[in-house]
Amino acid sequence: MAACNGFTGLLITRFLLGVFEAGCLPLFSIITSQWYRRAEQPIRVAAWYGTNGLSTMLAAAVSNAFGHIHSGVASWRILFLFVGLMTVLSSPVVYYIMDSDISTAWFLTKRERLQALERLRTNKTGMGSHEFKWNQAFEGICEIKSLLFVGMAVCINVTAAVANTFGPIVVEGFGFSPEKASLLNIPFGAVQLLVIFPASYLAHRFRIKSLFLSLVLLPVLGGSIMLHVLDRDRTILLLAAYYALAFVFGANPLLVSWIISNVGGTTKKSVLLALYNFGTSAGNITGPLLFHSEDAPYYRPGLQVTMAITCILIAIIALQVVHLFYLNKMHQRSRVAHGKPAILHDTSMEHEYVGANQNSSNDQQLGTDPFDDLTDSKNDEFVYVY
Repeated sequence: MAACNGFTGLLITRFLLGVFEAGCLPLFSIITSQWYRRAEQPIRVAAWYGTNGLSTMLAAAVSNAFGHIHSGVASWRILFLFVGLMTVLSSPVVYYIMDSDISTAWFLTKRERLQALERLRTNKTGMGSHEFKWNQAFEGICEIKSLLFVGMAVCINVTAAVANTFGPIVVEGFGFSPEKASLLNIPFGAVQLLVIFPASYLAHRFRIKSLFLSLVLLPVLGGSIMLHVLDRDRTILLLAAYYALAFVFGANPLLVSWIISNVGGTTKKSVLLALYNFGTSAGNITGPLLFHSEDAPYYRPGLQVTMAITCILIAIIALQVVHLFYLNKMHQRSRVAHGKPAILHDTSMEHEYVGANQNSSNDQQLGTDPFDDLTDSKNDEFVYVY
């Protein structure tokens, strides 16, 4: 991008950047699900997703520093060169140090690999497969559960567009130079971090994701209302409303961990995470289209739509909880029909590891197929989490 000299070049390189970045989040999510128990996943997702907040803070500081460089190369080109160099230097390190799964982990002994695999037995989400299974793909696309998750992804990222729209407006109200104005994004990134980790920890601590996913949306709704009603000369309050919008970035890691906890089957999980990424992209595309220059500086029509979408999002979360409750009841009936206990103690959600066969006196009928790459709907021992 640093070599571009016109709109066409920037458009092409931005498109290619999006293509290569598109696989990051689904792959991170799959790797997380193949290494950690379901109870451990929210914190781990927060750990890598929280780097978005760190990158926002770092980008603000670095862009401010590069803005003071006076040379024949534009400061924005220097910024792209810096980011590109960091990516090139870090890629070999990640490739050689990070293993794809437990069975090939170079830093574990053979015994430790077996122990690590056994920890994941109670997840009942499989341990990965290199075969693309079309029946799992079809199942992942057509399920109501999948459609509801994708709907959440769209709504969350439409709402996130408000921050991109109002950030420059709020900053311009202070009359700062572009270099100093960029520093106001440091607190925005800090708020993201301060939201992501506590929200994910609470989801882990209380073993429920839907509740805290809904709660982080309330400040976003409040910030949108403030932007809707406040005069544009109330810069301090506008800045507070702008920072409240950062709470929306705490929603995505909770949603990702909720998805990977409720899907079994490698292909199905990959397809659903691809659909999630599609929903995220659709939301990012749709959000800015709600705001038009003729509505400046209040942008009330766009704000009204985003507030409505946030309310719809909370309703979708509630609907998903009801649907997962229904699926658990269906699995209970199936277990009874196959001579298994109706109620299973979901040890994958315990804070400390509990052996797979410690939740039933009828051990020989439980824990026999969690590594068979069954989908959640085909495995009646799978317990959906809320």
